[in-house]
Amino acid sequence: MTSQPSTVVILLKFIILVLLVGVLLSLFSGLVFLFKDSDRQDSRRTLYALGIRITLAAALLAAVFYGFYTGQLRMSSNAPWHDREHGQQAAPASPEDSER
Repeated sequence: MTSQPSTVVILLKFIILVLLVGVLLSLFSGLVFLFKDSDRQDSRRTLYALGIRITLAAALLAAVFYGFYTGQLRMSSNAPWHDREHGQQAAPASPEDSER
């Protein structure tokens, strides 16, 4: 029996991904506004991009903390470095590695 992720977990991961992309877009738009509006003293587009980025980053942190708090997100032990930390030998990735 395989455990399928529930729709709530998938939705939470999708929300986290959308917020992360939004933070990155706001970061790069702020950079573009900074260069384009460097000669204009009255432009506030960079400031608005910063405010949007802070808001999206706070929402991203809240979503991640919510996921960990409710148990919908968890740290898994399938990271490549996990076996080395606990003294276990990782399986070779290719047949050439096992011959060495």
